[in-house]
Parts: sequence; structure tokens; C-alpha cells
Amino acid sequence: MRVFPIPRHRSLRISAGILAVAALAALVVPALGSDHQDTPEVELSPRMDINDVYAFPGSSDNRIVLVMTTSSPLTPGQTPTARFDPDLLYQIKVDNDGDATEDLVIQVTFEGTGANQRVHVRGPAAPERTGVVSSLLSGNPDVSGPVDQVLGSATAVQAFAGPRDDPFFLDLEQFFRILPDRKPVTGALSQLPDQSSASTFRPAGQAVDYLRGINTLAIVLEMPESQLTAGGTAKLGVWGTISR
Repeated sequence: MRVFPIPRHRSLRISAGILAVAALAALVVPALGSDHQDTPEVELSPRMDINDVYAFPGSSDNRIVLVMTTSSPLTPGQTPTARFDPDLLYQIKVDNDGDATEDLVIQVTFEGTGANQRVHVRGPAAPERTGVVSSLLSGNPDVSGPVDQVLGSATAVQAFAGPRDDPFFLDLEQFFRILPDRKPVTGALSQLPDQSSASTFRPAGQAVDYLRGINTLAIVLEMPESQLTAGGTAKLGVWGTISR
């Protein structure tokens, strides 16, 4: 059994917050915003940086899609060779009884580092541990195969792991001028002055996709809603973690 403790100096990551998901209508209500490069540590270790966690309706009324993205920003030149870290445990955790503790986990690990990297998906299943220390689920993976391919069954769990476009519409330059502590430590945006003469953002409709052409590594999972719900519950709490 492999145990993956979250390092003491890293708290449990909740990238997009707890999402209230109506199991039948698959309605998603985010509680917090996205979370990119929020500390110098994850900026220097991008494979450990959770960008966003999503939940939305699947390919049919009774299926749900869960997504976790990491490693943004990837330039077009970096994208073809970008791979997940095989020493990390990527997890999506699900609370289906409202107590803010995971009842189910979906664990994703990777094997290899190059063009032949493979992904292994375990779950959804009850975790062997809850909280900030995680154990790899016992038994063989439920889905395995090469990255950059759709894997699994259209009637059970399907998975994709690989690069995807990461659009982000925001007046990012003004944001970093107003809140300079959020600026990246490298690159052109790190050179912006701390404050401009104006303290307002661009008018509505003029936001720029500053991540146009920039990609992220995405773990995409689709499954029947019945695999996540318990006793007909109408809501799920969904969050993501990455641990070493």
C-alpha cells in the first residue's frame, strides 16, 4: 500500500471550492474562484498546482463529468511533451452526505514520463483514509491506458488525461497592478508597475483572453451519477487534491 501524505506546509487544496451539484439536473454552483499559481512553491512546481475543479452534465442525463486541471500555463512549444508527474497522487474527492468529509475518491496516477506515459484511474470508491493523508486504493485500476486518449466504457467510467486549452477572460494586467502580491515572479507580467493611475477594470465586453494559446494538463472523468450519489441524495461536494 502506497501512502501519500500532503506535506505539512501545504494545506488541503480546494481549487474551485465545494461545488453543490444537483445529482439529477447536474447544476453546479461554485463557492470560490479559480486558483492558478497562488504561491511561489507551486509556481516552481507546476505539476502540483491545481488550477480548477469542474463538475458539469455528461454525455447523457444520467452521467456527470468531473475535471481537474494542473500545470498551467503551458506554451504551444511545451504542450507536445508535457506530462503528469508519476510521483504524485491526483484525486477528486466526493462528499455525498453533507458532512464535508470525502465518502468517495477517484484516484489518478501516472506511469512513465515520456511519450508512452500511461494513466491509471481507481474508483470511485470509499477511501482507505480521509483527510490530509491519503492511501492508494488497493486492487487493480478500474481504467488504464495511454495519456491523450479517451479510455474506459461509455456506460461506466471514462477518462482522458492530457493537454487542453485553458481560456481565461480577465483584465489581468490591471488585476496585477491593483493587487501586486498576486503577480507572477517571472515573465512579462512580473514587470508591471504595482499601481496604475486608474483603479478600475476594462469596461464589460472588453476582457481579453490572456491565456489564448496557453494550455493546461487536464484529468477528465465521466461516469454515471449513480456511482457518486448515496441513498438518492440531491447534492454532492466535489474538490481536488494533489499529494506526494
